[in-house]
Amino acid sequence: MLDHWAKAVCPREQLVLFPKSLDLMIPEDHQVRLLAELLDLYDWTAWEAHYHGRIGQPPIHPKVLAGLLLYGMRHAVRSSRRLEYLAGHAIDFIWLVEGRKPDHSTICEFRTKFGQELKDLFRNVVKMALEGGFLKLAELFFDGTRVKANNSRFETWTNERIEKAIAALGKEFDEALEEFAKNDQSRTDGQQNSDVTLPSHLADLKERQALLKEIQKKVQAVDAIRKKEGIDPKKNPAQIPKHDPDARVMPNKEGGYAVNYNPVAAAEGHGGYIVHADVLNTVNEHDALVPAIDDVVATFGQAPAAVGADTAFSTGDNIARLEARKVEFLSPLPEAAARGPNPAIRSDPTQPVPESEWNNLPVNPQHKMLDRTCFVYDSERDVYHCPQGRELPFEQTKTDTTHGKKIELDLYRSASCEGCPLKGRCVHPRNSSGARTISRDVHTETRERHAAKMKLPESQEKYSHRMHGAETPFAYIKHVLGLRQFLLRGLEKVKLEWLWACLASNVWKLVRDMRGLRAQQRPTTIEMGVE
Repeated sequence: MLDHWAKAVCPREQLVLFPKSLDLMIPEDHQVRLLAELLDLYDWTAWEAHYHGRIGQPPIHPKVLAGLLLYGMRHAVRSSRRLEYLAGHAIDFIWLVEGRKPDHSTICEFRTKFGQELKDLFRNVVKMALEGGFLKLAELFFDGTRVKANNSRFETWTNERIEKAIAALGKEFDEALEEFAKNDQSRTDGQQNSDVTLPSHLADLKERQALLKEIQKKVQAVDAIRKKEGIDPKKNPAQIPKHDPDARVMPNKEGGYAVNYNPVAAAEGHGGYIVHADVLNTVNEHDALVPAIDDVVATFGQAPAAVGADTAFSTGDNIARLEARKVEFLSPLPEAAARGPNPAIRSDPTQPVPESEWNNLPVNPQHKMLDRTCFVYDSERDVYHCPQGRELPFEQTKTDTTHGKKIELDLYRSASCEGCPLKGRCVHPRNSSGARTISRDVHTETRERHAAKMKLPESQEKYSHRMHGAETPFAYIKHVLGLRQFLLRGLEKVKLEWLWACLASNVWKLVRDMRGLRAQQRPTTIEMGVE
């Protein structure tokens, strides 16, 4: 039988298996070379200041460990133990660390040690891309996502559960203390323990009880916030994760609930670079928009001309604050008026909407009644007109709480809705007064003006770029870098882990753009005189 199998190119017993130089094993245009070159351009002095320099073994330079983390994330490797293995077994990783062998504990500690320095490196990479013309700050897109915390969905505390646990630990502590006292009194040598320090098992019980009380304070604080938002803590109590108390049980983007964090990012529209990154442990992320834009302006000295975000961010406060900053805000209102033509908007609101158009009147998706946008406001007379032309005059001003903030609402109520053919579609059955009311706050006029602007074709065209600009960075971080669950626990450490991921995203975009620029500048064979 013929030996038709492929021959070994490099048999194991071959004397000369590898090139004499490690450098010869990595191609000239390999991405790891560009990464190393990029890291060489940065001044690592602030990082070096954290090392003593004279005590212990010589430390591995922070540039090497930062490069290892960033290169590992490019290959969806974030585990410190896996990075330790690759640094000793994969040729490209060995080339990057130049044969050094950092252990997993060193890598893990390095990941969380340099908070301010990491922010500076992040800003520096963005500035390099900005100076190279790879990104433009003219248009920003802001959004948030969900990333699972390092905590089981079912390992959570409520105030009731934690009270039972504290009581059980207290009982266990008292019983153990009583047993310890009995044993101490029954000593045969006639001596009693005069040491005031508790035995280790009792001290541990005391520490656990103190820890639970600290977590209970967090549970009660969240319950208080939920109560202000109209949620009854007794019926729907707050749940604090046991292993990562800073995380929160939140709805997933794809459905269901999990113990999550809420990372947010602002990406520019030209090259897709992330220019601002943060992590929230709240469901609502709209309050983070304007501070993020202000941070970009303060960091890079340039204000964006336009900011795009989804409907969750189109609050009256955000619209007004961005208008004051002369930044064009592209975000459709969640109201029905922003979704299509509204027959209630007519030249003479005192006249009823034709019956043929009644089925086209906007309906609120929550309570299934006619939307507030069916009511036209007359600023001169300070009244609303309903779709039947009836007036809703001003009734009173009251204070309400939305997302924990107190706001003043002007209420307008119809004198009578009796005999109206649209009453069944307009007045909710649980409305005790039997008359429709419309509320108006300080930002209502601002939202109406914004809704009119978002209907313009040019606004729609600009907003059409939002999904790609805002969602692509999250898709890259989750799918390519593999960050779907945080490794670290605690909000501050999670913020650093997210910043490392956003930095990695920017670094590899910059490596890609640098490689493309060099390919354009490389002379062709014809230009070199070779035919």
